[in-house]
Amino acid sequence: MDEFVPFRSRVYAMLLLALLFGRAMDFLSTWVATPNLVLEGNPIAKKLGWRWGIPLNVAVCFLLAFWPLTAIAFATMSVLVAARNFQSAWLMRSMGEDLYRDWHVARMQETPVTLYLFCLAGNTLLVAGVGVALIVFSSDTALVPLAAGLGIVSYSIAVAAFTLLAVWRIRRRTGREIQQLQNSARAMNGVLKKTEAPAPFVQEPPQA
Repeated sequence: MDEFVPFRSRVYAMLLLALLFGRAMDFLSTWVATPNLVLEGNPIAKKLGWRWGIPLNVAVCFLLAFWPLTAIAFATMSVLVAARNFQSAWLMRSMGEDLYRDWHVARMQETPVTLYLFCLAGNTLLVAGVGVALIVFSSDTALVPLAAGLGIVSYSIAVAAFTLLAVWRIRRRTGREIQQLQNSARAMNGVLKKTEAPAPFVQEPPQA
C-alpha cells in the first residue's frame, strides 16, 4: 500500500508540503516554548540543537515524501506534537525555561507516582484509541485514514515514552540528591560529635 511516488509529481509535492508544514509547526512550537531547548523532551533533538536539527528534518521530509503512507503518518504525528507544545508554550515562555522546569519538577515530586502514571495512561490511551479506530475501520483503498491513524498511534507512543523517560530522570535525580543530603548530614554529624567531645582529663603535676 505504501507505494513509491515519483519525484516532481503532484502527489510528491503535496506530501512534501504536508511534511514541511508539520515539521515547521513542531519547530515553531518548540521555539516558542523553549528557545534554548532546556525543556525539550526528545534527547536526540536536544543534542542536535537548532543548527543540525532543522537541516536534518528538511532532508527527512524530502526523503519520506516518496512514500505516501509513511509521509502522512509522520506529518500527522508532527502536527499533533506541535499542538501539544502550543498548549503550554505560553506558560513556559512567560515563566522562563529554568523556572518552569523547576516548578514542573516540584509539582511532579508532590504528586503520587501512581496518580501521575494513571493520568498519563488516560491521556495517551484515549488518543491512541482514536488512531486504532481509524486503522481498524479504514478500507483497503483508504490510504489517508489508515496513515492518519498510524500517525495518531505513533504520537501517543512518543508522548508516553518521552514522558516516562522524564519521570525516570527526575526520580533518579531526586534519589541522588537525597543520597547526597544524607551523606552530607552524616558527615556533619561526625564533625559535630568530634567538636563536642569533652577534652581528655590531664592531671596537673603537684606543686612544690
